[in-house]
Amino acid sequence: MSPADEQGYSDYGDTGHTRTRLPDNDPYGGAPRRPTRSSSRGLITVVGVVVLLIAAIAFANRGDHSSADSSTTKGAQPHTAPTDATGTRPVGTKRSGIPSGFAHTEQGAQSAAVNYAVALGSADMFNTARRHEIVNTVYAPDVAAARLSATDSAYSSPEFLANIGLSKDGSAPAGQLFVSRVIPAGTKVVAAEPDKTTVQVWYTTLFGLSGNASKNPVTESWYTATYVLKWVDNDWKISSDQQKDGPVPVGRDQRASTADDMTKAVEEYGGFTYAR
Repeated sequence: MSPADEQGYSDYGDTGHTRTRLPDNDPYGGAPRRPTRSSSRGLITVVGVVVLLIAAIAFANRGDHSSADSSTTKGAQPHTAPTDATGTRPVGTKRSGIPSGFAHTEQGAQSAAVNYAVALGSADMFNTARRHEIVNTVYAPDVAAARLSATDSAYSSPEFLANIGLSKDGSAPAGQLFVSRVIPAGTKVVAAEPDKTTVQVWYTTLFGLSGNASKNPVTESWYTATYVLKWVDNDWKISSDQQKDGPVPVGRDQRASTADDMTKAVEEYGGFTYAR
């Protein structure tokens, strides 16, 4: 259940695997990398089964909805490929730190799916209070209670936490930084009804512990999550989800960064609010 990973969203004011080849030995000075990768993948598998990811889009001004999606204006817009960005402004509101108030359109559903995927794959899911906020925000009310129970069971498992190098309370060892991020690559609508839309989100994840003593270095993986979204209380919410591996790009021969460089990047580069 590959959860995947991200920590916060910045306000936008007026605007709306290939697997990276790593050396055989742990770049952070730990044990050989392959055994550790299976541990990280196990976590991703556990979390992916329980929680899947989705995205965010909408209009800062609700009055823009008709013009953005009406057939009368589409003819005047430049032609774009299915995976190109639309230029539609992202939402201007948040709930529990997560973008909310998405447009009641297919684009809005895709944006909701992406942003929800990022939240569900973030390191915040390993903090009980924050996890409850995320689950209650992104899931439909009729499934949220079951998801809370499932995620609490998964994220509080001593065996699971030990396998990924975290303590029983979900914290990283001293001198190490826990990294769990989801980076969306694209979205696709596979089924659409007025109040129910099925969206697939293709994304890559960064997951592991960054630090010189880490035995579980940060690795990259690729997944596709499928979310069924329902229109509930004037917003899109997840009613069900599932996940599978890939598509995985061909990796390039790039040298793995040092633990210090990885830690610095994670601390300095923030996340985004995603809009389809």
